[in-house]
Amino acid sequence: MSAPARAVDGPGDPHRGGPADGDGVPTGERWNAGRGGSRPPHLPMAYVLPLRWSDDAGLAELTGYLRWLGGRVEVTVVDGSPPELFARHAAAWRGLVRRHLRPDPTLRGVNGKVTGVLTGVRAAGHEHVVIADDDVRYDEAALRAVHRLLGRVDLVRPQNYFDPLPWHAWWDTGRTLLNRALGADYPGTLAVRRSTFLDMGGYDPDVLFENLELIRTVRAYGATEAAPPWLFVRRLPPDAAHFRGQRVRQAYDDLAQPARLLTSLAVLPALAAAVAARRPGLLLGAAAGTVALAELGRRRAGGDAVFPRSTALAAPLWLLERGTCGWLAVGQRLVFGGVRYAGGRVRRAAHSERTLRRRLRATR
Repeated sequence: MSAPARAVDGPGDPHRGGPADGDGVPTGERWNAGRGGSRPPHLPMAYVLPLRWSDDAGLAELTGYLRWLGGRVEVTVVDGSPPELFARHAAAWRGLVRRHLRPDPTLRGVNGKVTGVLTGVRAAGHEHVVIADDDVRYDEAALRAVHRLLGRVDLVRPQNYFDPLPWHAWWDTGRTLLNRALGADYPGTLAVRRSTFLDMGGYDPDVLFENLELIRTVRAYGATEAAPPWLFVRRLPPDAAHFRGQRVRQAYDDLAQPARLLTSLAVLPALAAAVAARRPGLLLGAAAGTVALAELGRRRAGGDAVFPRSTALAAPLWLLERGTCGWLAVGQRLVFGGVRYAGGRVRRAAHSERTLRRRLRATR
């Protein structure tokens, strides 16, 4: 098991939540009127949840989270699920969320999550908007921290961590720690000012790495962002089969980040060279250096409270996986013209900031 859920209002100022209870509500986050507590005030924020499910295996857990969340912020669910699931969701969430919508049919794009976000942000009734995947679980402290930060910047990038931590989530946490050590991670949730989002025209729905596309669009627009490494938001892990199915697709994201792509493509040739030269010391040294770098990311800004000690050991394994899948991703681009996604193929991972600046200037 990983450490208890935790979100932080500022460096060195933690507020503990705890693992979710059976209703999906973080333990310690439930307000108990019987003990003299009171319901927390409704935050002037909107929460946009885009989803498209093929089954309802997680419906009870998500409904519990929405019940808790709807008492704190305005919730809009943009639901691209098949009609029978949409109707079931509408019945389950009636009275829990402000809006349960279909994606705007006038919007076109290969990435259904982006069309859901575009629909939801337009419908939102507040300036401060949280955008979150269906596996993200905020707590009270994280919502308030995001709200405060959006008073100063246009976009906020929280830090996700997995809880619980099965083997595949442990494995993927190696990526998270390396990202934290070298800069900032890419979470499954962002928060934006609605006015900025609408003024810049949203972001392109024809890319794979949609969060990077949104971040780069905000930068290209000249707006400001914050990526506080202390702002931890819990995330539920996928099942192992879903994790395995994402490996090449996630490696394809690196096509939008040339330095990362070249690093990952160099892993297998370097490994082969060390084996051919019979230099096991080089391999051990590289693995130790990767673990040390991940440990820096784990300890950064109080991360050791949510990332268990063993997770730094996953970094070399994840790097070897990314080195393999990076070549497979490049092959998919060259041979098939893109990577498989949602029944089709997506060619572009994300646009460069230079391209986005040029587009925005043309639009203006």
